[in-house]
Amino acid sequence: MTISPEAPVSARSRAEPSVLTALRSPRILSREVLAGLVVALALIPEAISFSIIAGVDPRVGLFSSFVMAVSIAFLGGRPAMITAATGAIALVIAPVAREHGVDYFIATVILGGVLQVALGLLGVAKLMRFIPRSVMVGFVNALAILIFTAQLPNLVDVPWIVYPMVAVGIGIMVFAPRLTRVVPAPLVAIVLLTAATVTAAIAVPTVGDQGELPDSLPSLLLPSVPLTLETFTIIAPYAVALALVGILESLMTAKLVDDITDTRSGKTRETLGQGGANILSGLFGGMGGCAMIGQTMINVKASGARTRISTFMAGVFLLILVVGLGDVVAMIPMAALVAVMIMVSVGTFDWHSIRPSTLRRMPLGETIVMALTVAVVVITHNLAIGVVLGVVAAMIVFAHRVAHLATVERTLATNDEGDGRARYTVTGALFFASSNDLTTRFEYADDPEDVVIDLSGSHIWDASTVAALDAITTRYDRHGKHAVIEGMNEASRGMHARLAGELGAGH
Repeated sequence: MTISPEAPVSARSRAEPSVLTALRSPRILSREVLAGLVVALALIPEAISFSIIAGVDPRVGLFSSFVMAVSIAFLGGRPAMITAATGAIALVIAPVAREHGVDYFIATVILGGVLQVALGLLGVAKLMRFIPRSVMVGFVNALAILIFTAQLPNLVDVPWIVYPMVAVGIGIMVFAPRLTRVVPAPLVAIVLLTAATVTAAIAVPTVGDQGELPDSLPSLLLPSVPLTLETFTIIAPYAVALALVGILESLMTAKLVDDITDTRSGKTRETLGQGGANILSGLFGGMGGCAMIGQTMINVKASGARTRISTFMAGVFLLILVVGLGDVVAMIPMAALVAVMIMVSVGTFDWHSIRPSTLRRMPLGETIVMALTVAVVVITHNLAIGVVLGVVAAMIVFAHRVAHLATVERTLATNDEGDGRARYTVTGALFFASSNDLTTRFEYADDPEDVVIDLSGSHIWDASTVAALDAITTRYDRHGKHAVIEGMNEASRGMHARLAGELGAGH
């Protein structure tokens, strides 16, 4: 059975607890709230880092993460998925801030959100069905590698005590769940390492070293840019890139969470929600963003969150922490957050996909597609480029495989009048890859005067095949022979009737 991206939850999928269910259950509610706190702590240094990448003040990234996390909790289609400022979006729109200033930068974010809403209304989310499993596995593995490599700058040229602190943090997250799951293990690691650092006065890099934290609430802001065609031509290319990268990353992350939680989510609603969140982010002076795989994995896998409460609380806690408790947050050692992200990286990577037993069973073409996706994403640090090239490679592999399934069998018989007749039985999918050499499979000179081409075991998919069939019948005409095509199914017959003789075949 084929299930569309917008299909309702099936009997085989577990239902997620609703927000009302969570509010009535102290156990679920505490899990969701604490998960939001862990995510908020992990968001702070990344939001600051992404602001630096984009060339804007750290407040821009922090406010953007707050606005997007809170708004997507109401607008989005994937419960428990975290949306905030991201590095991919920062890279895409960084040239705007650098070359044209912050106002144009914010205008780009707003326009990007508008485009996402438009694409959502056009049903672009349905294109997710064309992303094959090999590309999805490559996407996940590449993200795991990027999450890990992003931690390396925090492990270079640092005091030696950082390394045992990271090891202790990892150890806490491995063994803490065996004692209790009431408090998320990442939160335990962050609290214990921070307490040890402060108590022992250990001098290590902290969150406060990453950049200045804001001391006021975000306010509504309209960018001061002229509403002219020139402004549009400046920001439109970057806004389109923001919209496409944001949608792709968000939908791929949503699909990953669907698989992890064995649930379904509304991809079209998610696309619309991402657009709305980006518009609101821009209106409050924030940078653009999309779903964050690392923080989402902290929320869903490490902390066990399943509802929108965790996403909402991540945004609320982020604002409280950076505005009200900035001095406390600034003391958190980066080693604690590095340990959390390393565990997320290990948990995100699909280790089954690289087992020797799996690689032996997997078709070589799919393994190549997965490896290509990983390589491109890791090299370019651009998930959109990697996924698009992976899909293109998968299409080529598929076309090559299917093309070789088309066969032509020739048999000779005698008709009722005693004259000879050649029958060609064509089987398989006929499209540009399989029909390009179709004309070479016939014995034009040696065949008798009557030729039958039987397509009952095949299907015509494109104009290339119709052109090839026209070329075949034309060549038989030049040899003074009569070729008849029969056995076409209804769809093939309709396409052949529309295009036969109109494509210039044989001329």
